[in-house]
Amino acid sequence: MLPTREKAEELLREAEECNPGPWGNHSRTAAHCAERIARECGDLDSDKAYILGLLHDIGRKFGGRHLGHVADGYSYMTSLGYDEAAQICLTHSFHYQTLDGYIGKVDTTEEELKMLQDALKSVHMDEYDRLIQLCDSLAGAEGVLDIEERMGDVKRRYGYYPQDKWDINIKLKEHFERKTGRDIYAVVEKETFKP
Repeated sequence: MLPTREKAEELLREAEECNPGPWGNHSRTAAHCAERIARECGDLDSDKAYILGLLHDIGRKFGGRHLGHVADGYSYMTSLGYDEAAQICLTHSFHYQTLDGYIGKVDTTEEELKMLQDALKSVHMDEYDRLIQLCDSLAGAEGVLDIEERMGDVKRRYGYYPQDKWDINIKLKEHFERKTGRDIYAVVEKETFKP
């Protein structure tokens, strides 16, 4: 189940009031990218893609946690009955359904860590999971970024970026370019979109 578009926007606004920061506009940019790409694919629901993009980082509502924001978002969306959004909160950071290769600090409790590991094992990833992983790699707080610039920025901030994750993000970009039949930057209005 998913919230409506309006409810998702309300949830993001409320979350930003609790923890203001650039993550809100990053989420809006991811939502914009997801909606545009889904619309061009033909087999994806663009409203659903927008909502999932908007809520993928909703765990940031609860403070400046690293891996903890994934646990917080997953738990929060699950508590509201939004299982599809909960899955995206979980999968946007894990291309291989494992905690290996996580970029950032592991700042979870043992219970949260086990919850994430168990949830990742049981999830069935689909095109929406892959779409939001791509859009997370395109979205900056100020607008759409070149995917390599964005990954480079993450690498500078955290000191590393696993090569296999870098490679899979490039493959995701190529996958959705094949599906849309267009350059992904043109689809997401890279030169003109501002959140």
